[in-house]
Amino acid sequence: MTGRLAVYALTPQGARLARGLAGEFGADLYLPRKLAGPDEKAFDSLPAQVAEVFHSYQGHLFVAACGIVVRAVAPLLKGKSQDPAVVALDQAGRHAVSLLSGHLGGANDLARRAAAVSGGEAVITTATDTAGLPSLDLLARDSNLAIENLGAVKNVNAGLLEGRIVQVFDPEARLVIPQAHCGLFEWVGAPHLLEADRPCVAVSWREGSFPAACLKLRPRVVVAGTGCRKGTPASEIVEAVREACARRGVAVKSLAALASIEAKRGEPGLREAADVLGLDLIFFPASRLGEVAVPNPSANALKHMGVESVCEAAALLATGADTLLLPKMKTKTVTVALAAAS
Repeated sequence: MTGRLAVYALTPQGARLARGLAGEFGADLYLPRKLAGPDEKAFDSLPAQVAEVFHSYQGHLFVAACGIVVRAVAPLLKGKSQDPAVVALDQAGRHAVSLLSGHLGGANDLARRAAAVSGGEAVITTATDTAGLPSLDLLARDSNLAIENLGAVKNVNAGLLEGRIVQVFDPEARLVIPQAHCGLFEWVGAPHLLEADRPCVAVSWREGSFPAACLKLRPRVVVAGTGCRKGTPASEIVEAVREACARRGVAVKSLAALASIEAKRGEPGLREAADVLGLDLIFFPASRLGEVAVPNPSANALKHMGVESVCEAAALLATGADTLLLPKMKTKTVTVALAAAS
């Protein structure tokens, strides 16, 4: 698990253990006011404190009883893809229980790390882990693939638990499966070979036609070069980017970033659009964009931005590609071009 971690304790013995854990993990330490030192975060009510910071951290490690932790976090839960990791550790450090977001959130890993520090044992209850099987959400995460339909993970994991062979369509070999587990999978060369009554996985940035229950994993390799008029609302930019993807059959989940010209860095609509789509935002100086050969140079862009292309040049520059998936597409206020990294 990466990202910020919060550690909590409620008793003097728990506080001693929590201080060691917080120091080991570089975490923020929260203690009852009567136990907190000058440089530690004090609280009067654990549920109120957790409610205030729950979604500000990637993980929460409680030195407390499971029941206390469950009651504190239950009202705050949003969903499997959004909730942080939650681990409960008894004050003697014997059992580190992964309670929430064991896979995608990293609670299983956090429980193992906490147990290693306390000298205890990690308690992991996720079925694939207890069966010694890979979990597709973890394989996707470790392969830097976005999960388009998270609910389908359970279909594939259930198939593995039933001893069924999982079909995989992955023409660019982007899903990394440990050698020890390769015998659990069968690779097929075309989408139509995926059988609807079998657990299956499709790895592609193209929308494609896959069985309804198929797990769709999207490599984040496509960049949308984007230009816009001053003051263009985010909704118009998002709509244009989605339309560009639809024209070339590109899965929106395969977008990695919006790329534009440095002069647009202060454009609020671009920043908000990137947030809505969950994308990075990249800006290039005009001097670099001007070095890129593009299929559709624009005299208008040269007049107003000092370069013959913003969207096409930014997409090519951000991906290192030689050609575009989609040349410049124009709306009244937005230009978009798509390119994919190899």
